[in-house]
Amino acid sequence: MNWLSFSHGAALCASLIVTIGAQNAFVLRQGIMRSHVGKIVALCALSDCLLIGAGVGGASVLVERYPVFVHAMLYVGLAYLAWFGISALRRAVRPGHAVLEGGDVSAAPVQRAVPIILMTLAFTWLNPHVYLDTFLLIGTAGAREPEGARIAFALGAMAVSGIWFIGLGYGARALAPLFKRATAWRVLDGAIGSMVLLLAVTQFR
Repeated sequence: MNWLSFSHGAALCASLIVTIGAQNAFVLRQGIMRSHVGKIVALCALSDCLLIGAGVGGASVLVERYPVFVHAMLYVGLAYLAWFGISALRRAVRPGHAVLEGGDVSAAPVQRAVPIILMTLAFTWLNPHVYLDTFLLIGTAGAREPEGARIAFALGAMAVSGIWFIGLGYGARALAPLFKRATAWRVLDGAIGSMVLLLAVTQFR
C-alpha cells in the first residue's frame, strides 16, 4: 500500500465532501429525523466508491469524447435540484413538522423506504456536483498519481467518503433536540432550499 498516495486521496476527498451540498443536506435532514439512515448512508458511500473508482480508472476521458451526453445529464440534474429547492422553500413557508412542536423527532410521520431510496439515488446520480467532485476532480487527480499508486489513492478517497456519510447521517441525531420546534425546520428547509436553488442557477449556462 502506497500510504502517501492514500493520504493524497483522503485529503482531496475530505476537502471536497465537507461542503454542505444538496446530497449532504438531504443526509443531514434524514439523520435528524432518524429515518432510514443506514440505507441512505450505504447508498451514498457505495455510489461515491463507484464514481471514484470509475474516475481514477480513467472513465473521465469519456467526458471529453461525449460532451453532449454530459450536458444533457447536467441539465436533468439541475432540473431536479430546482424542483427540490422549491419544495424545500414551500416546506419552510408551511412546515410539515409542526407535529414535533413540544415533542420529539421520533414522533414524526414514518417515511416509506422505497421513496427515500429513490430520492437518495436521485440526489447522488442526478447531482452534477457529485460528478464534478468524485468523477472528474478526484479522477483527474488520481490519474496524476504513479500508475501503481492509483488504487491506494482511490482507497483513500473512498475511506473518507464512507467515514463522512456515517458521521453525517448518525451524528445528525445529536441535533434532534433542536428540531423539536417547527421553527427549526423552517430555518433548515429555508437554508437548504435557497442553497440548492442558488446552486442550480449558478450551474445553468
